[in-house]
Amino acid sequence: MAARIYQIQKNALQSGKARTDKWVLEFAPSEAKKPDPLTGWAGSGDTQSQVKLTFPSQDAARAYADKYGICYSVIATPPKTLKIQAYADNFR
Repeated sequence: MAARIYQIQKNALQSGKARTDKWVLEFAPSEAKKPDPLTGWAGSGDTQSQVKLTFPSQDAARAYADKYGICYSVIATPPKTLKIQAYADNFR
């Protein structure tokens, strides 16, 4: 049972930074999804892929994974880059 720990990123349509300080522990899928013959919806028997646990810090998420013997990998948060541009640059 493998998991990944990452920090929630800001949505492209989101202007504020609310709820971006949370860390998530998400289990990796253990089997591939396959289409249901009747409805065509994708599904699998893997119930762990539905579980997302949130933590206030990366250390808390790591401590939880260590306590329950979950193999995990931490995905680093990419650095935020701002493109500074003046309004007059739109008319060049």
